Amino acid sequence: MANSKPWLVCCCVLGALTCLALIYLCVSLLVVGRCASFTRAAVAADSRLCSDIGRSILQQGGSAVDGAIAALLCTSVVNPQSMGIGGGSIVTVRDITGHIKVYNFRETVPRRFKVDLLSDCPSTFTLSTGSQWIGVPGELRGYEALHRRYGKLSWAKLFEPTIKLARDGIKMPPFLTELLKEPLIKAQVEHSSLCKLFCNANKTALGKGDTLKFSQLAETLEIVAQKGADAFYTGKIGQDLIKDIKEAGGTLEMDDLRSFRVREENAWKVSLGNTHMYIPPPPAGGALLAFILKLMKEFPINATSMEGQQKTQMYHYFIEAAKFANGQRRSISDPRFSTKKSAAHLIDPSFIDRIRRKISVNCTHENDYYSNVAPPLDRFGTTHVSVVDEDGLAVSATSTINQIFGGAVYSPRTGVIMNNELSDFCKRADAISAGEQPPSSMSPVILESESGGLLVIGGSGGSMITSAVALAIMNRLWLKMSLKDAIAAPIVYVDSENNVKLERGFDQSVVDGLKALRHKVRDWKYFFNVVNGLEKENGCIEAVSDKRKMGQAAGY
Repeated sequence: MANSKPWLVCCCVLGALTCLALIYLCVSLLVVGRCASFTRAAVAADSRLCSDIGRSILQQGGSAVDGAIAALLCTSVVNPQSMGIGGGSIVTVRDITGHIKVYNFRETVPRRFKVDLLSDCPSTFTLSTGSQWIGVPGELRGYEALHRRYGKLSWAKLFEPTIKLARDGIKMPPFLTELLKEPLIKAQVEHSSLCKLFCNANKTALGKGDTLKFSQLAETLEIVAQKGADAFYTGKIGQDLIKDIKEAGGTLEMDDLRSFRVREENAWKVSLGNTHMYIPPPPAGGALLAFILKLMKEFPINATSMEGQQKTQMYHYFIEAAKFANGQRRSISDPRFSTKKSAAHLIDPSFIDRIRRKISVNCTHENDYYSNVAPPLDRFGTTHVSVVDEDGLAVSATSTINQIFGGAVYSPRTGVIMNNELSDFCKRADAISAGEQPPSSMSPVILESESGGLLVIGGSGGSMITSAVALAIMNRLWLKMSLKDAIAAPIVYVDSENNVKLERGFDQSVVDGLKALRHKVRDWKYFFNVVNGLEKENGCIEAVSDKRKMGQAAGY
């Protein structure tokens, strides 16, 4: 008997392990069976191609940060009008322990800039072009910091897919093709250095079926992949970039690139009932987003709010909240340089209650009721990527060169399209300082429910970001729409003059009701709001890329 015991023990252990394996397989099959989308990891980027590239990185063992960087690099080729390494980003990261950090590497004011720069600010809606608006780009330094902290694959691996796309060329992306048909944007491209990239031999903008190549950018990315971000910030790439900027009349110096630093800070935590939202602090736009949502939480909003007269009433409250948010946009500024009070008052319960009591049930008001200071002009641009990996690391990343194609300044030596970030100071500041970051609407956020659910979401569209992301979150959390429907639902946008602009497909009865409440409803065709998000709950991941930019998510 004594000699048989080890054999019996082994049989028992093997039997137990077999049972555990069968139980795990059954549970996995049940989870897969009930999940509409994915069970392990997902990427929601602006295009299916970039979502696929992000997913491939995850499947190779990369982290959510690796996937986000690869997807953003891809987006710089597929949607080059939105972002690139000549710009900057704000990234919110939730690590596997649940701690949430914000990495802010948006552009900063160079040491030398035009003394009367703010006098160049436009007085009406237009694209701010020219080298005087270029800020110090932070994109690659930010990727470097994120990869150093959270990366799993090699730095070079993240660049490989985009280098190939840039060098081989791609058929003109559908969204970019449509964008270049717009007279304002077409003229911007054809009458600037951008024409080197986006024009045919006859100097007209590329169209459907044409091939788009970024040969010089491919060379730049290959060097950065091999030598790291220093090749851009202290090496020959940076020197070439500065030469091109100076030839275009800009003021950037190598010292500006060398001195750029990524800001790492804790996210602000905001309670929305039984959900906690983590927002990037100023000069990001998270506080304005939270201000609107906390105001809306004061009203009785639930799934029945979309029925009959309640629907008009709900949108009336939202419009009023957005008008008060417009009046607070000058509160957002770089805290390291501002003498104004902190934007923390925007999420203070007593301030929310005071504004709530100023919202009338059955009418709206003139603009001076919401603020004595005219809000800044509207602007459009940017991209967003949401990623979660198998370990539970989550990334919400918003990246930009500011307006569409930035300031329309292309660097032929490096293949980089430069930002026009300094135009974000227009009508938001009375003066600017070297090293200062401009205020932004960018709001990459992560929400946690008390039941353990996770919502990773953010948007693009410049001034439209706040409204689009706020409505998507409201639709999902309180109106109980699916994430897909929450993002797809037509939005209401309140512009800088407090005109109400309703996206095509908006309920006509609501339109009539809002007009009856004396809201100034105006026609508007430029709805550039795009929200990309993913939700993880009970082992299932739903990932959604906004159809407005012809995007599609990917996962497994």
